[in-house]
Amino acid sequence: MIRKTLISAIIAALALSSAACNTVKGLGEDIKSVGETGEEVIN
Repeated sequence: MIRKTLISAIIAALALSSAACNTVKGLGEDIKSVGETGEEVIN
């Protein structure tokens, strides 16, 4: 019983961490896009 709970917790943590990586990656791309647009406006 404890083993199944531990395995479930590990799987849930991996799923959440992979979702967080995708979110951070998307946020980085958004920031990059805003920076590039700002640079174009300045030039």
